[in-house]
Amino acid sequence: MTPKIASFLASQPATPCLVLDLDRVAENFARLRAALPAAAIYYAVKANPAPQILRLLAEAGSCFDAASLPEIEASLEAGAQPEAISFGNTVKKPSAIARAHAFGVPLYAFDSREELEKIAAHAPGAKIYCRLAVNNVGAEWPLSKKFGTTLEKAKELMLAARGLGLMPHGLSFHVGSQQTGTLAYELAIAEVAMLFTDLKNAGLPLQMLNLGGGFPTRYQEDVPEHDEFGTAIMDTMIRHFGNDLPDILIEPGRSMVGDAGVVAAEAVLVCRRMPQDERRWVYLDIGRFGGLAETEGEAIRYRITAGDGATGPVVLAGPSCDGVDVMYEKTPYRLPLGLKSGDTVLIHDTGAYVTSYASQNFNGFTPLAEHYI
Repeated sequence: MTPKIASFLASQPATPCLVLDLDRVAENFARLRAALPAAAIYYAVKANPAPQILRLLAEAGSCFDAASLPEIEASLEAGAQPEAISFGNTVKKPSAIARAHAFGVPLYAFDSREELEKIAAHAPGAKIYCRLAVNNVGAEWPLSKKFGTTLEKAKELMLAARGLGLMPHGLSFHVGSQQTGTLAYELAIAEVAMLFTDLKNAGLPLQMLNLGGGFPTRYQEDVPEHDEFGTAIMDTMIRHFGNDLPDILIEPGRSMVGDAGVVAAEAVLVCRRMPQDERRWVYLDIGRFGGLAETEGEAIRYRITAGDGATGPVVLAGPSCDGVDVMYEKTPYRLPLGLKSGDTVLIHDTGAYVTSYASQNFNGFTPLAEHYI
């Protein structure tokens, strides 16, 4: 927690709320740019689409990876130029493609023949890149089951793109969110480099490789620093591409904003539910439906604090009348034995994917407040 956030929390804002330090976002952008100077940074807007963050990054020279038309519009309103935006979702409505094309957005992702044909019909002449399914080894939040295609299918689709009036521009992959190691990047780059060679031999030289996101935030366990990712990625790129490097894009989201924010929550109820279970149940005024969706499967394990004193084991749950609204039951968490209803509980490193996951009035609970300082 930064001093700015600590000072703001001292004013005891109403909970639940996110307090995010914009200076930390600027620092994260600078660190990532220094670690991978050869790469163009396309901030993944879905991680946190707050206008304050988008304006800061646009002024810093960031580009933007948008998953929807509203994210494109938000990026433009924040000062981004259309040519600095990539429509990175492989599932897009025809109307959204047409509107993005009218704005002047140049880059469109796809991973199927049907999506390629939609882009050709509604964004004629656009630059396209094909997303590949790659190994997500090391990711806390894997993604490739829903997105991406095979090397063989990607080759077929890229060769077909020119006949549809499109510009085959590059390839992309995503190694999974909250990537805890560099191996997945190394494996994916090696695979994709072979496809670059195959397409070049087939008369289709590509210009761009999008490495996606995956750069992590430190929660409870240590993760590699930006420099370690940068070194591993560039060493692998040079090993497989030599001096003929394509343009490199990266799409950081979590690593840009995750450690910039803290959620302040209130303990609504603290109780022992089962006589044979020494754990107390701590019900907070924020849960899986209030923005903590990434606790599904206890995949993302936030650091949680609540004052001082001797601690004991707890189960952490949300306030809704839904049985799945339990954040942590298997992961061992401990909170002060003196914790009681009305006390403040802090959930650290929650600048990413919390506000954008928060439901609208589920059980009548309004989304958490947001403070950008």
